[in-house]
Amino acid sequence: MSLNDDWRARSLRAVWHPCTQMKLHEGQPGGRPGLPLVPVVRAEGVWLHDAEGRRILDGISSWWVNLFGHNHPALREALVDQLGRLDHVMLAGFTHPPVVELSERLGALTGLGHAFYGSDGASATEIALKMSAHAWRNQGEPDKTRFVGLAGGYHGETVGALAVTDLGIFRDAYAPLVRLAATVDSPDARGARAGESAADVAERAAAALAVWLEANHAQTAAVILEPLVQCASGMAMHDPVYLRRVRELCDRWRVHLVLDEIAVGFGRTGTLFAHQQAGIRPDFLCLSKGLTGGMLPLSAVLTTDAVYRAFWDDEVARGFLHSHSYTGNPLACRAALAVLDLFEREAVLERNRETAAALDARLAPLHAHPRVRHARRTGMIWAWDIDTTLPDFARRYGRAALERGLLLRPIGRTLYLMPPYAIDPAGEDGSGAFLARTALEALEATLAQEGEVAPAPSAAPSGTGAIDAV
Repeated sequence: MSLNDDWRARSLRAVWHPCTQMKLHEGQPGGRPGLPLVPVVRAEGVWLHDAEGRRILDGISSWWVNLFGHNHPALREALVDQLGRLDHVMLAGFTHPPVVELSERLGALTGLGHAFYGSDGASATEIALKMSAHAWRNQGEPDKTRFVGLAGGYHGETVGALAVTDLGIFRDAYAPLVRLAATVDSPDARGARAGESAADVAERAAAALAVWLEANHAQTAAVILEPLVQCASGMAMHDPVYLRRVRELCDRWRVHLVLDEIAVGFGRTGTLFAHQQAGIRPDFLCLSKGLTGGMLPLSAVLTTDAVYRAFWDDEVARGFLHSHSYTGNPLACRAALAVLDLFEREAVLERNRETAAALDARLAPLHAHPRVRHARRTGMIWAWDIDTTLPDFARRYGRAALERGLLLRPIGRTLYLMPPYAIDPAGEDGSGAFLARTALEALEATLAQEGEVAPAPSAAPSGTGAIDAV
């Protein structure tokens, strides 16, 4: 048995892998192999290395968390230094320099006040929703307990987060446990009618939200959305004008605006935070994933001083009584501080614009592929909807890419790239050239399999409600 086979077998005996139908790792009917399960023992830059030394380019930043490449020396050195000082201390009744400094710097970057910490993106969503409804209650408006989100929105998979997640594959099995939020039209630019621009679609979607809020504002605590890119629903991209209109509507109807920048924050869309392209400020900002550069789990919810003051009271029950054991962990906070240092020291956003333009040129053959629909890019995020009859396109493409040394996991029939910023678009032997060339090769190899299976229903919208690659 090879090293890879040994680790794979041991993992399947002991580990329940996330977001996976585990039975699919077994062999499939007709002699088809099961889902790949790759043992990774080392990573450097944009490359993952398996137990036998084969390398795989991480084209999706390991589920969108890695910013600067794996094993980045500045992040590693910060963690080693912090480990020699303080590993962890509870944050109730105690504080420590990394959490104070991180909160100060995030506040300065966003214009928001106090930061509350969790361990992951879903935790941040839960915190923001609870905090919003509780703030209204403390201000004498206990009826404001409803939330409204976008069609195709995704905000995590815990029970509270599922209430504002509009992807049935994640939510439907738990419907009896979930208090569903309302859903309004997405500003997804792919929904443009004849003659409409992306801004027109955004205006139309904002008008639908305006109608809903006018009728329901008295019971609504907050609007929650992912600014500029709805990632899990197939990288649905929208014009920044939508964010401006939503901010105006929330102000008019006294409803909080929660922006989920868990995936799109920290430069992914071309600015440090996506909402900055609209020139607005939310009432709550949820951050995670890239917050620590992909090194350690950490999330943060930043909010306004007005919300913070709503909890300032002599009565304990009017405080925000929410906690996680590892809230504000010093190691994770120190990693986040090192991430902010890199943004300040290395002109990351400017370099990303150059990288994106150069990589975009290398991706021209994919943009022009006859089976591609809606080629699009926001910052360092690329997406293409694939016109295919394969019902399991994502799974087949993921396998074809892995066989060629590339990690990509389509969402339904939407192929996307979200590489670490360390991707090098220069040179024919560089990682950017490999990424662009191999993504196209894997597409051709996958489409060549269309005659093997019955066609998928043509009405299924690309990406929507699909689990990536499994």
